[in-house]
Amino acid sequence: MIPIIRAAAAVTVAGLCSVASLPSAAQTFPARTARIIVPFPPGQAADTFARIAAERLSATWGQPVIVENRAGGAGMIGAEAAARAKPDGYTVLMGSAGPISINPHVFSKLPYDAQKDFVPLAQIVALPLVIVAHPSLPARSVKELLALARSRPGQVQYASAGPATSQHLAGELFTSMAGVKMVHVPYKGSGPALQDLLGGHVTLMVDSLTSALPSIQSGKLRAIGVTTRERVAAAPAIPAIGEQLPGYEAVGWIGALGVAGTPTDVVARWTADLAAIVKEPAMRERITSQAAVPATLAGPEFGAFLARQHELWGKVARLSGTRLD
Repeated sequence: MIPIIRAAAAVTVAGLCSVASLPSAAQTFPARTARIIVPFPPGQAADTFARIAAERLSATWGQPVIVENRAGGAGMIGAEAAARAKPDGYTVLMGSAGPISINPHVFSKLPYDAQKDFVPLAQIVALPLVIVAHPSLPARSVKELLALARSRPGQVQYASAGPATSQHLAGELFTSMAGVKMVHVPYKGSGPALQDLLGGHVTLMVDSLTSALPSIQSGKLRAIGVTTRERVAAAPAIPAIGEQLPGYEAVGWIGALGVAGTPTDVVARWTADLAAIVKEPAMRERITSQAAVPATLAGPEFGAFLARQHELWGKVARLSGTRLD
């Protein structure tokens, strides 16, 4: 009997050791540091809002949430890093229109699948764009700009932050819907384009409202219209383009995406906590102060929005023939 008892005891001890060796399985998320990958350099909008979200999540969770910038390749380097991360909920991507909604249509090959490698968590902000003009341009409204473009087909130029950016494709959508011909002048970033606009070297530009608003408020530039469906709280005097071009809407966005395969309860935790942060009055004030719009989409609703964005920018890229290969 003694050998049998010893054997049973050994099995019991082994079982207890096995349970004790798997503490992580019983731990509730989050149990350690989480990271938000931003596919752009520090200082850009996605980075700014990722850091605000990380700060609030750290306070809520009692665990560090860090921001990791993985810039380059039109957002592809960071997006790939997030897509290849372990699907345990400790890595998310702070995505935006470029790497998620536009890149699949302008590059023949991506190192990630924007529709299959990620799961939608929550949108943080909508980023209004604005068509803005140098005061020398003889157009003060959408109606006058369209009349000018029709009277000078192919002569009116508009600048943007670069080919296949939200600004560029918002301009292409505008000309397509209005049935006018304008010439795109791409720059290497919004900053250089804005400086040339202020100097009168170009007379029209599609830019982010955040970037252009100070020059609009000072009277150095003239706002033609914002690209949102409705007027923006940060600049209510600027009309929405859709007021004179029905159906027009072209908005940038920033939102968090998890890694495909992340446990559903962890996805739900990220989604709920991010959505709650965006609803906080202080957070909404911080977002609005930067000429952005607090978002309300989370979970499946955010997923449906991403599907519509994929379809929209795919259509615009095809119509304009925009490719970056």
